[in-house]
Amino acid sequence: MPTGFGGDVVDGIVAIVLFAIVGLVLMFIGFYAIDFTTPGKLSELVRTGKPNAVIVTASGMLSMAFIIVVAIASADTHATGLLTALIYGLIGIVAQVLAVRLLEWITRLDVARTIEEERFAPASVVVAAVHLALGLIVAVAIS
Repeated sequence: MPTGFGGDVVDGIVAIVLFAIVGLVLMFIGFYAIDFTTPGKLSELVRTGKPNAVIVTASGMLSMAFIIVVAIASADTHATGLLTALIYGLIGIVAQVLAVRLLEWITRLDVARTIEEERFAPASVVVAAVHLALGLIVAVAIS
C-alpha cells in the first residue's frame, strides 16, 4: 500500500460523514421551508394521504436534493468546503422557495385547494414540475 493510504481513507470517511450531516440538515431545513411556505399544513396533509400533497412534497424534496447535491459537489473536502456547501445550500433553498412561490402566484394556481383535494388533481403535476424545474435551475446556478 502507498504511504499515507490509511490516513487518506480516514480523511475520506470523515468527509463522507460530515457532508452527509450537512446534507441531512439542509434536507430538514428544505422540508420545513416548503412546509412553512406552502398554504395548509403540508406535513399533515401528507400523513393523511392527500395525493396532491404527496406529489407536491415529493417534488419539493427532490428539488431540494438537486440543490444540496450540487452545493456539496461544488465544495472541496476541507472545512471551508463544508461551510461553502452549507451556505450555498441555504441560499439555494431560499431561492427555490421564493421562485416556486413567485411562479405559483404568476400562474395563479390555487395550491392550497389543490393539495387539500381528496382526489388526484392535475394541477398538482404542474406544481411538481415547477418545483423540479426550478430546483434544477437553482442547482445549476450554484455550480
